[in-house]
Amino acid sequence: MARMTLPRLDTERIAGQFRGLQGRHPGLWPVLPRAVLLAGIVACVLALAWAGYWRNQLEQLDAGRAREAQLRRQFVDKLRQAVNLDVLRRQKEQVSRYVNLLEKQLPSKAEMDALLSDINQAGVGRGLQFELFKPGQVVVRDFYAELPIAIRLVGNYHDLAAFTSDVSNLARIVTLNDMQIQLNEKSGQLTMDAVAKTFRYLDAEEVAQARREAQLARQAAQKAGARGGAKGKAK
Repeated sequence: MARMTLPRLDTERIAGQFRGLQGRHPGLWPVLPRAVLLAGIVACVLALAWAGYWRNQLEQLDAGRAREAQLRRQFVDKLRQAVNLDVLRRQKEQVSRYVNLLEKQLPSKAEMDALLSDINQAGVGRGLQFELFKPGQVVVRDFYAELPIAIRLVGNYHDLAAFTSDVSNLARIVTLNDMQIQLNEKSGQLTMDAVAKTFRYLDAEEVAQARREAQLARQAAQKAGARGGAKGKAK
């Protein structure tokens, strides 16, 4: 069986095509040098096109693909919300009813005196003796006001327990905080110190006033921070 033989590469002939090119017009060059020159020109054009045009186009394409993926996710989220729109509306109505129910449990400013009387009556009705009943400073929140009341009652264990139960069952929201109970060894009675907190809702004027005060406080804090930064740079 005859063996196939590969043609020998004539390097001397190839090298001879690259001799004596200096000073000659490229159109008169042999085939191989002209092919190498053409390949170099094409490579340079492609490199310049990549650096000046295609690179930006590819970056914009990648940004567009990322934007498309983001819009697809947003579309899926919106579609899911649209499918569950009736359920969300019912949940919103339930939350609104619950909020209205809680608001009804918060007394107005005019009803606060009656609520304080109810707390006092809850203790007196159980035979407890009030040694302290001192309303504190009103704390204004976003949509409600909080009134802490420092109380000290003297009585037996069962009456104190019944008092706390009566307070929790009041029509209005009242919480007992920071409770401390001590035994008077001489009388055998218990002394309970606590802070009763009750809440009332703010009317529209009070809400607007609270928002104005909060905004003024933020502006004052920003100005103070700006002055502090200016002093620090001056040093």
